[in-house]
Amino acid sequence: MGSGLTFGAWQMLPGSNQARTIARCGFDWVLVDTEHGNIDDSAMHEAVAAIAACGVSPVVRIAANEGWMVKRALDSGGTQSTKTEHNCCVKAFLLTRAAAHGIIVPLLYTADDAKKLVQSAKFPPAGTRGFGSPFPMEKFGGPSPTEYLQQANDSLVTIVQIETKEALENVDAIAKVPGIDVLFVGPFDLGNSIGHSIVDGTIHDELKEAIAKIQRAAKENEKSSGIYSTSGDQAREFADQGFNMVSLVDSHFQLMLQEYVMDEQQMREPDIADILTLHPGVSDDGCGCAAGVYDFCINRCQRFLCSFSTEYGQGSNVRACKDDRVTGTIALLD
Repeated sequence: MGSGLTFGAWQMLPGSNQARTIARCGFDWVLVDTEHGNIDDSAMHEAVAAIAACGVSPVVRIAANEGWMVKRALDSGGTQSTKTEHNCCVKAFLLTRAAAHGIIVPLLYTADDAKKLVQSAKFPPAGTRGFGSPFPMEKFGGPSPTEYLQQANDSLVTIVQIETKEALENVDAIAKVPGIDVLFVGPFDLGNSIGHSIVDGTIHDELKEAIAKIQRAAKENEKSSGIYSTSGDQAREFADQGFNMVSLVDSHFQLMLQEYVMDEQQMREPDIADILTLHPGVSDDGCGCAAGVYDFCINRCQRFLCSFSTEYGQGSNVRACKDDRVTGTIALLD
């Protein structure tokens, strides 16, 4: 493992066109999310091939640490990434001819869980993965079966998510497992698990220390570290802290939505006459955004978008029309 930095995106929705669009945004890797995303087995196969064809590394997040899920992800048929000169920490991004260039597995708890994953991900004698899928070899003029068997174990990156209190307690032992390449922090689930949920974007000091502990375990065992971020500013902060894999956005849909919101603001910028009532207040969920929370009602038919923060600190947008009442920040009305 090296010390390079890579940025990636999450693909939550199915479609090879969406996969290609995300991949062409300049990311080093795109994660195809079959755990929380609306992506089934068939859509996963299509997305992996589409991403790899753009010269970007596909990574598949499976739903659980099950051998058959690992097999399906690794047999998905993406071949060699053509992006070979960026400063990348993950060996599968630089080496050639893996299937999915990486898999990320959620909710591991112990070193035995990590060993089980490695067994599922590696061909014998290192593991028990079965050989049979033609897709990793036939897409885009890939290697011969013999070449693939010789290269796959070394070129695949195996990523484990550290997102529970038990995994945090066992992180040093997990990091020592041969065949585990990256420790990836799931900050929201980890915060929930240790009793310090991320509220209004605020990361508690104990959660910060937990994240630092994971990063230290990775570094001490010559593994890479990764983390999920919710904004460009946060991604840069994590990058400055030395993380090797940092996510930037959840999907191209969010990129398009953000751009649309800005365009909509410019086209439909309301004036104060559109606001019937405007009362500062405090949100009931205790998320701490009192100064920026307002209750307002639309007086005229003109539509506009307002933004509000969820209790998890993630921004959302709603469309307001005449007679709608909304609680949200006034930022988009300025």
